[in-house]
Amino acid sequence: MTAIASHLLLRAFCDELARCGLRHACSSPGSRCTPVVLALVREPRIRCWSHIDERCAGFFALGAAKASGRPVAVSCTSGTAAANLAPAVIEAFWARVPLIVLTADRPPELRDVGAGQTIDQLKLYGDAVKWFVELGVHDADPARLRWIRALACRVYWTAFEGRPGPVHVNVPLPEPLVLEEPLPADHTGRPGGRPWVSRSSGRHAVSLGPAELPARGVVVAGREERDRELGAVVSEFCERAGFPLLADPLSGARHGPAAIAHYDLLLRDERFTGGPRAELVIRVGDLPTSKPLRTWLDSLRDVDQIALDPEQAWQDPSASLCAVFGGDPAATLRAAAPATPRDPDWLARWRAADDAAARAIEATLGDRLSEPLVARRLGEWLPGSATLFVASSMPIRDVEEFFAAHELAPRVLSNRGANGIDGTVSSAFGAAAAGESPVVLLIGDVALAHDIGGLLAARRLGLALVVVLLNNDGGGIFHFLPVAGQRDAFEEHVATPHGLPFAEAARLYGIGYARAASVPELEHAVTEALRAGASTIIEVRTDREENLDLHRRVAAAVQGALAAHASSGSNASSLVSDSASSDAGSESPTMPHPAYRRASRPRSSPQRSETQNSPSPSESAQPTAPAYQPRSRPSSAGISAAPPAGSAPTAGVG
Repeated sequence: MTAIASHLLLRAFCDELARCGLRHACSSPGSRCTPVVLALVREPRIRCWSHIDERCAGFFALGAAKASGRPVAVSCTSGTAAANLAPAVIEAFWARVPLIVLTADRPPELRDVGAGQTIDQLKLYGDAVKWFVELGVHDADPARLRWIRALACRVYWTAFEGRPGPVHVNVPLPEPLVLEEPLPADHTGRPGGRPWVSRSSGRHAVSLGPAELPARGVVVAGREERDRELGAVVSEFCERAGFPLLADPLSGARHGPAAIAHYDLLLRDERFTGGPRAELVIRVGDLPTSKPLRTWLDSLRDVDQIALDPEQAWQDPSASLCAVFGGDPAATLRAAAPATPRDPDWLARWRAADDAAARAIEATLGDRLSEPLVARRLGEWLPGSATLFVASSMPIRDVEEFFAAHELAPRVLSNRGANGIDGTVSSAFGAAAAGESPVVLLIGDVALAHDIGGLLAARRLGLALVVVLLNNDGGGIFHFLPVAGQRDAFEEHVATPHGLPFAEAARLYGIGYARAASVPELEHAVTEALRAGASTIIEVRTDREENLDLHRRVAAAVQGALAAHASSGSNASSLVSDSASSDAGSESPTMPHPAYRRASRPRSSPQRSETQNSPSPSESAQPTAPAYQPRSRPSSAGISAAPPAGSAPTAGVG
């Protein structure tokens, strides 16, 4: 293959990616990748974002793919540069995020002979990609140009369709890497801007008729980043069925009259879990992080648990599911929704408990700035048009535990495929680049230090990101674990205090900085940063030991509130709060549901105003799944106890 042939083939390759729908790509510097970078930069339909660090580039691409719902390409030069993309590739695989990874390489004759910057890049990412392909050393004749166009379409749709994920394309490139003359015109593409290979969608509903639903069901909604309308459908289904909705904020479904915001705390209480039992659990999206929720689901051994998952992925660490149905979850739930609940008291009991938990949380948190209160207030302050990107470790757990149910809450994104803290800043900048709404990043100090170089995107790429930094000088989550008792090694080797002055980091990277010591100061700083449209770090100093104590006091307060409910009455109707009417689907206009933060739209109208800003994934048609057939009626035996108050808020630290 001549140098001009490689440029012609790569130009056709990028042209086809753009025809299929690729709009964003990331580059990093190097010599061998020059033809790839030039092809991406010179394709006018693709916005190519420049990075000096391959790891930042990979996570930036990941965030852009999450926000846009489309595949995003990331390119790098040969050698260990390609290895630096591995963490983002692995996260994309487990989080079902479509990435196209373009690694430049030496031609075959320069491999394993001592040539510089050359490693074995064939199948470098192992099983963490959906497909690996190496471009051959070809001439750019008409037949090869047709082949490269078809290959580009296959790369794009393989990343996008079915279970989305990364595709790795290794690109061997001969020298010279830069041409002295312009490329000749290429007219081999299909007319009208059509891709060489088009794909059609085949989504369908699974039969789950209203007559098959029991009176007492529960819906668990986990992370869902591609279907922006699914959360509203889940909320409406639960309202009509009278099923409590245990929705992770990452699902986009924590709103509406059926949303139970504080399930993480409720399910730690034996009095609550020992009451009337669920007869069916429906799961949508990934399994939420909450350990008490996972423990409770694991205890329901005689209860049918089914998952609605278009890719029929294996999201079942405790082996509790009895069925996984493909097809379109939204269409399935719309078809299955009954006209009215069969047991209104079932949802009323959950709502009353959620109300009690909300009052206990508010009373315990008070007005003093703390990590849980920051997470809770961001869910209230940020508009529905905003995106909250949340770091792993404690921030994502606080968001799940303390976010109230809220109409028009911000969209919540997080890297929860492999649950690592690496690359969080870069992913948030990627979300800001690909989206049309302001992005706020909630992050801990260790995670920010881990990806401190990602801050360079603010100045180099002209991107705005509001960073709310929870700085407790170390890994606060580890205080919740048994290792905290190992005093001879814990502080230095596990908690890892660092003493970094983040104001200096802001100055180094040319972004704004503010420090908030009270709730009004934090609200003002966030409001001003969003209004300014520039990148800002807003630092909140906290104490690790005090944070542990506060979490324990909140859990104890919630258990006390539930105990008071239990002593005041044992039947479901007596547990309905004063704020709710006897109709589980209605609500007093003057006394709102305490666990629910009312916005401009009433709770009974869960439809969101945002429109989906990305196409639904095209999926191959699947055979219609059989209708759900319930097992024999479950027994009324008690449920095994959930973890006690103050137990570690983890499902594996990450």
